[in-house]
Amino acid sequence: MGVYGDRILPWAIDKMCGTAENDGYRAAICAGLAGDGVEIGFGSGLNLPHYPPEVTSLMAVDPATYGRRLAADRVAASPVDVRYVGLDGSALPIDDESVDFVLTTWTLCTIPDAERALSELRRVLRSDGVYHYLEHGLATAERHRRWQNRLTPGWRRVAGGCRLNVAIHDLVAAAGFTAQTRTFTSTSGGVFGTLYEGRARKAPEATAA
Repeated sequence: MGVYGDRILPWAIDKMCGTAENDGYRAAICAGLAGDGVEIGFGSGLNLPHYPPEVTSLMAVDPATYGRRLAADRVAASPVDVRYVGLDGSALPIDDESVDFVLTTWTLCTIPDAERALSELRRVLRSDGVYHYLEHGLATAERHRRWQNRLTPGWRRVAGGCRLNVAIHDLVAAAGFTAQTRTFTSTSGGVFGTLYEGRARKAPEATAA
């Protein structure tokens, strides 16, 4: 990944995504999680303080190994048993139907093959498990969508592959999940401010993409 991708970018993301406003969103999306889970895009562990006490263990996946250093204090302070299991959300070293929950926040936009990653999440999730996600994506206003489409090629080069114009709910549904969803705008607004929140379960195999 190089120095920029493995060190500078994780540090910048920790600062930019660790705002008080985002902490509120993180607390809301983590509510209701319980048991053993996996978080894709664990990064610097910004979600960890918001995990409910019902969460017993967590497998963490993130491509930037420097994030583990940034997360060290949060991991040490958390009652959750955190274990790093891999770097790639598209190829999880986790058994089929072995986790109670999956969590992603501000993650799907950066995974090169998000469809494959969602297929992996569906594979490892138990039949009664839940997938909670909070992602930024395709804007609701047409004028902002146009700017997202213009900016995304350049933005991907400086932001670790992040795409501004992903229709998150559609992506999740196409991967074989049914979800209770919400789309809203953060205070940042514009091309960065449309957020997608969902609590999803595995759809029957017959309806999965």
